[in-house]
Amino acid sequence: MIQVVTSRVPDSGGPSNGSADMSMFLDFVSDTLALADVELCKLRRDPAELVTRAIQPALWLLIFGQVFARFRAIPTGGLDYLTFMTPGILAQSVLFIAIFYGISVIWERDLGIVQKLLVSPAPRPALVLGKALSAGVRGLAQGAIVYVLAFLLHIHLDLKVERVLGVIVFIVLGSGLFSTFSLAVACLVKTRERFMGIGQVLTMPLFFASNAIYPIDSMPGWVRVLARINPLTYEVDALRSLMVQGGQTVFGLAVDGVVLMVVFGVLVLVTARLYPKVVG
Repeated sequence: MIQVVTSRVPDSGGPSNGSADMSMFLDFVSDTLALADVELCKLRRDPAELVTRAIQPALWLLIFGQVFARFRAIPTGGLDYLTFMTPGILAQSVLFIAIFYGISVIWERDLGIVQKLLVSPAPRPALVLGKALSAGVRGLAQGAIVYVLAFLLHIHLDLKVERVLGVIVFIVLGSGLFSTFSLAVACLVKTRERFMGIGQVLTMPLFFASNAIYPIDSMPGWVRVLARINPLTYEVDALRSLMVQGGQTVFGLAVDGVVLMVVFGVLVLVTARLYPKVVG
């Protein structure tokens, strides 16, 4: 990775502004992909992590979902409860993985890797986006696990190609958003112990103050306000309309996508500025 992002030499040919801009863009993409590949190497070396990550969504669907489906007390808009909650459990799995992603930055600081990255020519947003992209791939693994569980439980998902592609887009976007938020937290707290404590405090409010396991209309007024400013709500809304047969969106796919992209973009810029603080 370091060799990739530090091996550039200036072009003495004096390219035009258009060529220079294109070159800068390609360098940015190359740096982002290089860092993402480094992060994914960790996953390739430890594929057992995917197996352990399957336990949490399996417990929610097999135990929580099966039990609450018997009560029929939660209005789900014509969907059976297990079908209603499946997109929410996928979003929850993505959240739980991404929200602890920032601890890798603290480990890398202790190993001296962050210091080397910061003195490389790679733009800081590329460093952040590279990690967000690798988190997105991990999120896709969770998506595959949830789809397999849904098949085993006879949950009727919409498997049209365009729908599945839409699910992939929103999984990657949600993973990138929450992993970038996690990186920002890691840059501020700087220690593994504090980071783990804050991560545990954040996950439950984000999950329960969303529409993952119950609709927004059934919430008390003040929780409804929290749900509407919670990015996870918009990810769940998009996944529910794309994944399940008969699923409907509350806000609209366009609104879901715009909200997630805007929040993600802001977090990338903020985290890029905070990134040096992790070694400060």
